[in-house]
Amino acid sequence: MKNRLLKGASVLLATAVLLTSQISTISASNSVAQTSKGESANTDNTTSTSINDGTGDKSVESTTTDNTADDSTNSTPNGATSNETSSTPSDTTDVKQKGDNVTIDKNDKPYLSLGANLTADQQRTVLQLMGISYDKLGDYDVNYVNNQEEHQYLDSYISKKEIGSRSLSSVVVTKAEKGTGLNVSTYNIGYCTVGMYKNALATAGITDANIIVAAPFKISGTAALVGAFKAYKDMTGKELDKDAVDASLDEIVTTGQLEQNVDGDKKEDLEAMIADLKQQIANGDLKTENDIKQAIDEASDKYKIKLSQEDIDKLIDLLKKFKDIDIDWGAVKDQAQAWADKLGINMTNASSFLGKIVDFFKAIWEFIVGLFS
Repeated sequence: MKNRLLKGASVLLATAVLLTSQISTISASNSVAQTSKGESANTDNTTSTSINDGTGDKSVESTTTDNTADDSTNSTPNGATSNETSSTPSDTTDVKQKGDNVTIDKNDKPYLSLGANLTADQQRTVLQLMGISYDKLGDYDVNYVNNQEEHQYLDSYISKKEIGSRSLSSVVVTKAEKGTGLNVSTYNIGYCTVGMYKNALATAGITDANIIVAAPFKISGTAALVGAFKAYKDMTGKELDKDAVDASLDEIVTTGQLEQNVDGDKKEDLEAMIADLKQQIANGDLKTENDIKQAIDEASDKYKIKLSQEDIDKLIDLLKKFKDIDIDWGAVKDQAQAWADKLGINMTNASSFLGKIVDFFKAIWEFIVGLFS
C-alpha cells in the first residue's frame, strides 16, 4: 500500500508540474494576444482621403455628416440593416480607410461591381476612393448591382424596408498572390466590419483576393457582398456554390446582430470566435448539435464573449447550416488561421493544454483504481 501511495503521489506531482507549465505558456500567449490586438487596432483608421466630387469645396467628416442616418440604420429591431436610402451625402467627404490598406496598382486588373443607383458624381467619389480614374472606367471590367438583386439575396435575412430601394454599395476585386488569403479595405461603411466581410467571403469560397468596398457616403454595407460575388465570378470565371453564398449572407447578418450585444473592443474577438468554430466544423470535430453547443460554450470562455441564450441559438443554427453544405473549407481554415495570427492565439498550444488536463485526470483515476486492485 505504501509503495502505491508513493507511486500515486509521484504521478500527481509530475502532472501538477506539467499543468503549471502549460498554464504559464497559455498566460504568456494571452499576453501576446492582447499586445497584438492593441497594435492591430491602430491600423483600422490610418488612411485619410479627401474627396471632392466637384460640387462643393468644404471638407467635412463623413461620420459627422451622416450621424443621424447612421443611427437610424443601425438601431433596427433585428440588429442588422442594409438600408441605403436614408443617408444624405455631403458634397465633400473626408474618409478614413478601414482594414488592410488595399490599393489598386498599375499592373492590377480590377473587376468592379458598382451600385446601379449611383449618380455620376457619386460614381466619381466611389472610384476616387478606390484609386480608379472615372475617365478610364471604360477600360475596366464593370458590372452593376441593382436593388432587385440585393432583395433576391437578402430578403431571407433582412426586411425589405431595411434593404431599401437604392443600390449604392460598390466593390472592386483584384487577384492576390496564391496563399495570401483575403485583404479587405472599406470606405464609408459604418455597419459591416472588415472582419465580417472576410469571414463571410471565406464562407462563400472567395480566397486570394484584394477587395475594396466603398460608398459615396456612410451606409451599412451589407449588400456589398452581392457585388463582391459578381466581381469575383467575373475575375475567376468560377460560379460560387449557391448554398455557400446563402450561408455567407446569413453569417454576416448573424454576426452583425451578435455584435450589437458586445462591447466595441470585443467585436474582433467575436469574429475570431466564429472563424474558430467554423474551423472546428472543417476539422470534423463537431458532429452533433450537442458538440456544437459545447464548442460554443468553450469558445465563448476562450474569447471572453458573453452570449445570451438567444445568441447561442443563432450560432447553433448558423453552424448547423455550415455543417450541412459544401463549403470550401480550405478558405475557411486559412481565414481562421489569419485571425489566430492577428490575435496571437496559438491553437496548437490550446489543444495541447486541454489534452494535458485530460491526461491529468486520467492519471488521478488510474491512481485511485490502483489503490484498490
